[in-house]
Amino acid sequence: MGWLQGGVTEEDRLDLTATGAVLARTARLAAPYRRLGIRAFFLLVAWTGTILAGPFLVRRALDDGIRVGDSGVLFESVVAYLAAALLGYVLYRSAIVTLASVGESFLRDMRIRVFDRLLRQALGFYDRNKSGVLVSRMTSDIDSLSELVQFGLLMFTGALLQLIGTIVALGFLSGRLLLVCLISVPIVALASVKFQRDSNRAYLVVRDRIGLTLSALQEGIAGVRIVQAFGREELEASRFSRTNDSLYRSHMDSVKVAAWYLPIIEMAGTITTAAAIGIGGWWVRSGELSIGTVVAFVLLLQGMFEPVQQLSQLFNLVQSATASLSKLYELIDEPIEVPDPDEPQSLSPAGEIDVSNLSFSYGDGPRVLSNVDLTVGAGERIAFVGPTGAGKSTLAKLIARLYDPSEGSISFDGVDLRSATGRELRDRVLVVPQEGHLFTGTVADNIRIAKPDASDDEVRDALDRIGVLGRIEGFENGLHTEVREGGARLSAGERQLVSLARAALADPAVLVLDEATSSLDPGTELIVEGALEELMTDRTVIAIAHRLSTSQRCDRVAVIDEGGIAEIGTHDDLVAAGGHYAALFDAWQRGQP
Repeated sequence: MGWLQGGVTEEDRLDLTATGAVLARTARLAAPYRRLGIRAFFLLVAWTGTILAGPFLVRRALDDGIRVGDSGVLFESVVAYLAAALLGYVLYRSAIVTLASVGESFLRDMRIRVFDRLLRQALGFYDRNKSGVLVSRMTSDIDSLSELVQFGLLMFTGALLQLIGTIVALGFLSGRLLLVCLISVPIVALASVKFQRDSNRAYLVVRDRIGLTLSALQEGIAGVRIVQAFGREELEASRFSRTNDSLYRSHMDSVKVAAWYLPIIEMAGTITTAAAIGIGGWWVRSGELSIGTVVAFVLLLQGMFEPVQQLSQLFNLVQSATASLSKLYELIDEPIEVPDPDEPQSLSPAGEIDVSNLSFSYGDGPRVLSNVDLTVGAGERIAFVGPTGAGKSTLAKLIARLYDPSEGSISFDGVDLRSATGRELRDRVLVVPQEGHLFTGTVADNIRIAKPDASDDEVRDALDRIGVLGRIEGFENGLHTEVREGGARLSAGERQLVSLARAALADPAVLVLDEATSSLDPGTELIVEGALEELMTDRTVIAIAHRLSTSQRCDRVAVIDEGGIAEIGTHDDLVAAGGHYAALFDAWQRGQP
């Protein structure tokens, strides 16, 4: 029953109002599958009917067949019993498939909704939220829902229908005998409430211990080189053993919770059955009930306590799934921080960039930039230099509209960037990061991220424009070489060349470069710098310069310090002025081999 071990923390627990809101929203989102859901419900109703029909057919076989010696009735009852069992199999199988189709379709759409929302969020959203937490929304929370879809919905609906149907059938057979059998209900109800409370607490501990154990395992594997280098295998094994032992103890605690509850349900069933047989038998002797009625009653009782047990165990799963849905809805409802305007304006193919009275802070934090004014002419190359944390990367990201300014504005050829759509802006302004990330697929697939409908010839032309076509076609399968996850099959320099080819294929008016050669070895750096020089031709370039050799090749240099532009001018002029830039350049030169 490992799939029942879903838990929900106290802070995640929803009150009745919140739970109702989540379930109502879920019902609205599941509306496209309503017809399938209704079909599954009626299939389960029909299946419940076949389960309940069995004891009634047994009663008929005993009272109207065996007792009076009517072999025809006995034969008909046996055939009907087998037919009901076969029909029940078909109905239950159809209900499983239909209900799973509803649930899995809902989960498929939910994954798409959440992932689409995440992709549309600005960088500020990812500054506030840890990637591990976001991934857990798409994994553990979806898994919790998947458990509910694959097992919970079916068992919950089936058990509820079976319980209600059984009580109605028992009352139909003998209302007096049913009242006698209700003596065990208070015991079962109290035990179920206690089980729900204790099991939820125990399963929360299990989930916590599983996380700690997985963390210890991951840390040990990730640091295996250090462990082996210092000969600390036994120490790490001992640490993992302690964590694993705590997981074992928590699992045993959860088993103990089930170990006292399940026998109580079994005992309640046994006591109730004994009471039905004893009192029912007494009434058979007095002629108040038939033997077939008592036997049918006992058979129905056997199917009443299992649904009670299943519903108690499913309570935690339903709570966990509802909490997971609430978290996923929070992600879907998270506002887009860099939205498209309601009435967008078109951007010119090229133009100057004007930064006016710009200020910015990350969230509620202190100001990173204050009252910045800057104009970058069309086709100009400008370098942003300055100490770590001065704000140069932030200013570049604002110009690319990866964030929106807290105050002031940034315009492209007179049009405020907030007035343009994200798609058109990306066609004009493109960021080339320090390390080019590659996705699983071929070289051509990764370059086509810039233009999904590009032909192989267009991809080759982009590579040729930055002078690296021969190098890429020299791979084993040329453009169709698989790069593997994260581009593991390529070197750092080759990954960066693919990244630059993307930019060449996109053909933007403005390039924002985050020192695309800073993490490369000298030999590879020359190749990438040559490709970069070709890419920068006839474009506006904003370069975040970690190496001041980059600033020497730019038309102007802006020194960013303490959230503002401390100096701006040509490289030669700033060196001659003997200010901030001259000091930085002197320190950089002295640090060169």
